[in-house]
Amino acid sequence: MSYLYVLFTILLTVYGQIVIKWQVLKAGALPLDPAEKLRFLFHLVLNPWVLSAFLAAFLASVTWMAAMTKLQLGHAYPFMSLAFVLVILLSNVFFGEAITALKVAGIVLVVLGLAIGSQG
Repeated sequence: MSYLYVLFTILLTVYGQIVIKWQVLKAGALPLDPAEKLRFLFHLVLNPWVLSAFLAAFLASVTWMAAMTKLQLGHAYPFMSLAFVLVILLSNVFFGEAITALKVAGIVLVVLGLAIGSQG
C-alpha cells in the first residue's frame, strides 16, 4: 500500500504541472506592466483548473505523508524522479514539446538512478 501512496503522489504532482502549463498557455503572455502582471496572476490563481492543480499538490503532500509512515525517505524519494519522466512525456503529448536525444538520455539516467537509488 505504501508504494501506492508514492504512485498517487507522483500522479497528483504531474497532474498539477500539466494543468498549470495548459492554463498558462491559454492565458497568454505575462504582461510587462506590474499592475497588469498582478491582475493576470491573480486571475490565473482563481482559475478553477489552477485551483484543482493546487488541490492536487495538497493531496500529493497528504499521500506523501502516508507513504512516509511506511517507507524510509531515502528509499521512497528516488521514485519522485518518475514525475520528471512523466512530465516530459506528457508535455510532448499535450503541448507538442520536443523529446530530444538529450531528453531521452536524461530520462534513461533518471530511470537508472531510480533503480540504483532505491536499492537497500
